[in-house]
Amino acid sequence: MSKVKELAKMIDHSILHPTMTDEDLKRECAVAAKYDVASVCVKPYMVKQAVELLKGTDVLVGCVIGFPAGNSKVEVKVFETEVACNDGAVEIDMVINNGKALMGDWDYVEKEIDAVTKACHKNGAIVKVIFETDFVTKKEDIIKLCEICTKVGADYVKTSSGFGFVKQENGDYNYIGATIENLKLMKASIGPKVKVKAAGGVRSLDGLIAVQEAGCTRCGATATIKMMEDAIKRFGE
Repeated sequence: MSKVKELAKMIDHSILHPTMTDEDLKRECAVAAKYDVASVCVKPYMVKQAVELLKGTDVLVGCVIGFPAGNSKVEVKVFETEVACNDGAVEIDMVINNGKALMGDWDYVEKEIDAVTKACHKNGAIVKVIFETDFVTKKEDIIKLCEICTKVGADYVKTSSGFGFVKQENGDYNYIGATIENLKLMKASIGPKVKVKAAGGVRSLDGLIAVQEAGCTRCGATATIKMMEDAIKRFGE
């Protein structure tokens, strides 16, 4: 596999902004198909359309669940998962209940990750578990979440939704997203069958290569065109 192809197959092309329309979906699915990325990650109502738009390509269709805040009840997350899978999603990116994680209610968190993981696997889909590391910042909590994901058989651990905005000192809301430190910590804290996905803030070819070197096999991205065009220039077709 060429380096360009290898990098393309790391990318989950994100089509998740709240204002995105069906026309935006068509445009962004065309981008995903052009560069032959790993997948698109879409909003639940877009799954059927994305499957149709990407028919005949090698680009998979993924869907977010409990997105972006993770506050839905466990039963609702499971229902969302089943609907998305029935619509054709083969990858599910679920957001955990961050409040429950921050209060250390690990039984609840394990229950919801296990329930969504079982629903995914029953329907032939993989699951990526979003921790939102801008909210869940303590190393011991990130390690615990990795241990839970390993225990219940989740396929990926993931840093961010891309919408985990935190109030800054100047009053603005922003987020950091994936950091190399957290990615390495997650990689070191999972079992051998679990993989790592970086998400949030990776917007350049060098950033994509950096998260790959930190142990990631997937990376959420909106800057796919820039990343891939720079990869083609640097590494050739």
